[in-house]
Amino acid sequence: MKTTSMTHRERTLAVLRYQSYDRLPVVHFGYWTETLAKWRDEGHLSPAEAAGYEDGNAVDFAIGAKLGFDFTWQNMFFTDSGIQPSFDRKVIEELPDGRRHVLNRNGVIFVEQTGASGIPAEIDHLLKDRASWETHFKPRFQWTEKRVDQRRLESIKTTPRDVPLGLHCGSLFGSIRDIMGVEGVSYLYVDDEPLFREIIDTVGNLCYRCTELALASGTPFDFAHFWEDICYKNGPLVSPPVFSEYVGPHYKRITDLVKSKGLDIVSLDCDGLIDALIPTWFENGVNTMFPIEVGTWDASILPWRQKYGTKLRGVGGMNKTVFAHDRTAVDAEIERLKPLIALGGYIPCPDHRIAPDAKWDLVQYYCDRMRTVFK
Repeated sequence: MKTTSMTHRERTLAVLRYQSYDRLPVVHFGYWTETLAKWRDEGHLSPAEAAGYEDGNAVDFAIGAKLGFDFTWQNMFFTDSGIQPSFDRKVIEELPDGRRHVLNRNGVIFVEQTGASGIPAEIDHLLKDRASWETHFKPRFQWTEKRVDQRRLESIKTTPRDVPLGLHCGSLFGSIRDIMGVEGVSYLYVDDEPLFREIIDTVGNLCYRCTELALASGTPFDFAHFWEDICYKNGPLVSPPVFSEYVGPHYKRITDLVKSKGLDIVSLDCDGLIDALIPTWFENGVNTMFPIEVGTWDASILPWRQKYGTKLRGVGGMNKTVFAHDRTAVDAEIERLKPLIALGGYIPCPDHRIAPDAKWDLVQYYCDRMRTVFK
């Protein structure tokens, strides 16, 4: 689809709205800290760039420009719909082998080991029952206008930009899973269903009010976005019927709100095999899946498009593991993406943060090829 030269913002919205555009935007999802450290050691990044990166900040855009990306899908305004104030980080116990049991900001006790990376093992959670909810957590989920940074919103309104900006509407279940753990929140549904519902309703209402106040500022957002991460390689970490009953109405309420303000693109970040939860999201106003992890289960927008039609869009679905191989692998991945892009309403993006095994030159090659092939 060809038209006159457009901004990244214009072409992104045009793709997702099935309108004419000049070329596909070249989008990324960010980088692991270890990736940036490796690229620093190889001389591609300065120490300041490697240390100063955050999603959507000036350093992010500088690194992206060096590689050839247009922008990150993580360029968003975040409200604070989480624990406030957070718990103070505290070492609970020092173990003989050098590991530590540590209380984190969410009230989760985990095992910490110096030099280890990845997701730490959780061993306990402060939120267990109604007593702990009433004492330690419910007061931390109360609404206040301070949860929405008005000065930041004013700055956004007065700063010219040519890239899309999302409004992050929070997390309606993933944040609860982060606090209680998969096992804890699963047992809670059986052991104390009224408390299960109350926690979900409290978080959902807080996300709604934060979103409402951000929208009231008149800031020109381009899309709305949620985060969950409640699936793994074999499917959801929550029963789909339970998710639909308890969480679905909160999605509907918030997506109705953002769409009433003109935000017709509503994306959602969930890793893993998400197919069993798509019906709840789609029926309740989420229309753009992200990051469509290819994984070992070969996720793709194609079967979803066949089932749900053109109202379902996607950002992601590019197998980032090819960045560890060679140009032949990158070319093959781009060929695989061609028929998916032809469907419309779809923007390729590495299907998670770029990993430490990624080769700087291969990422640059991918960006160059995307511009050449899809112009």
